[in-house]
Amino acid sequence: MKAILPAPIIVPLGGAALTLALHRRTVWQRVAALAAVAGVLASSVAILVEVAKGGPIAVQVGGWSFPLGITLVADLFAALVLVVSAATVLAVLVFAIGQLSMAMEARYFYPLYLVLTAGVSASLLTGDLFNLFVAFEVTLIASYALITVGAEKPQIRPAVTYVVVNLFASTFFVTAVALVYATVGTVNMGDLAHKITTLDPQLQQSLALLFVVVFGIKAAIFPLFFWLPDSYPTAPTPVTAVFAGLLTKIGVYALIRSQTVIFAGAGIPRAVILSIAGATMIVGVLGAIAQDDIKRILSFHIISQIGYMVFGLGISTVAGLAAAILYILHHIPVKTSLFLVGGLIEEKTGTGALHRLGGLARRMPLAGLLFMIPALSLAGIPPLSGFFGKLALAEAGTSSGLYVVVGISLGVSLLTLFSMMKVWAGVFWGEPDEPPPLEEARGAGKLALPPLMTAAAAALISLTLAIALGVEPLYRLCARAAQGLSDTSSYVQAVTGR
Repeated sequence: MKAILPAPIIVPLGGAALTLALHRRTVWQRVAALAAVAGVLASSVAILVEVAKGGPIAVQVGGWSFPLGITLVADLFAALVLVVSAATVLAVLVFAIGQLSMAMEARYFYPLYLVLTAGVSASLLTGDLFNLFVAFEVTLIASYALITVGAEKPQIRPAVTYVVVNLFASTFFVTAVALVYATVGTVNMGDLAHKITTLDPQLQQSLALLFVVVFGIKAAIFPLFFWLPDSYPTAPTPVTAVFAGLLTKIGVYALIRSQTVIFAGAGIPRAVILSIAGATMIVGVLGAIAQDDIKRILSFHIISQIGYMVFGLGISTVAGLAAAILYILHHIPVKTSLFLVGGLIEEKTGTGALHRLGGLARRMPLAGLLFMIPALSLAGIPPLSGFFGKLALAEAGTSSGLYVVVGISLGVSLLTLFSMMKVWAGVFWGEPDEPPPLEEARGAGKLALPPLMTAAAAALISLTLAIALGVEPLYRLCARAAQGLSDTSSYVQAVTGR
């Protein structure tokens, strides 16, 4: 079964090459892209099943012996995130097929989307820091293009901000990798787990903090989040949705991976991580409350919710890590589905501005239902998936005596509910202050939702409901994944063979 480990990377890259060759045949591009992403999902499920049965698995690509070659490794943490990510990518692709015009599809959307998918998979499966850098760059190069070529009228200023910030982060990242290699002589994570402990404790801590900054920019934690609210809302809905669901979570994944597998003994003060978590929650939710546009509100909520995941890391216990993993798995489809529903609303009205919307509960009742479920889940209302994620974090935090941060997380949940109700009231009730741009949206009749786009959003929301229904066995898997992050012996053995 180890042979299937490269599949989530190779299949979308092969699909990207095929869709590029089929550039003038849009229908066949769609078929090839769907087949490739379905292949990623199928191989991801197979990897999860294998890892859940037998523990971490690793492959040395090209037959090079450890630690010289490229190492791919999957443990429960990587496999769980990979499966949810692949399902999300597939749903967004279906939504894109239903929304994008032929002209937009002709701008190499499918090859770029598949390259992005390969980069996400590689980020989750790579076993060394340098190839993590490469995977991030593959993802970012595709995202640079998607954020501009996917739009009818490319937004250059937000795209430039996105590119410049991520170029800075990439430079910082490769510098940090070079420092690690110069200091220890390896960048393989399994090898680093042992060798990093031989360094002076202050040097370990300095390197650990360096990677907190590197991955903190990618994850948009406080105070490194400033680039996100302007960059995401300007892209087309499928692009924004996949960015919102996956890219910042890949940053959080890398942050958790590095601080547990590599720098577990570095001794970063818990107060530092917890302060970052609390500030990220507060700033994100306050920013959301201040906005008047659906996408901007949801973009600020990305920042706020990242704080909960960092909180789980800061708790520094198996229960805290398990809660963080569960929260990541819940948040990926919830946040993505909210952006997709926002895209449905924009598709039929021409705007996401709250003051130009209103009364859509009568005209788009299904959209109201599709928005309400993930919105309440984001706020942590039972019995939805967000409630269980926040409950697990609160229990882990309380058990560790972190009452202040637990209190902040509960207060931010109430503010999240307030901002979601602000969107609900502004979009689905009352009357607009100004008429929406599209003439069709100015009447009184019902607005028919695009079937394919609606089905994609509904499928992703169904995934969030499935997470809530199956939360007990899922949490057990998360706890096992967290145990593997706390005790890295099985991970190291899979990678090093010893």
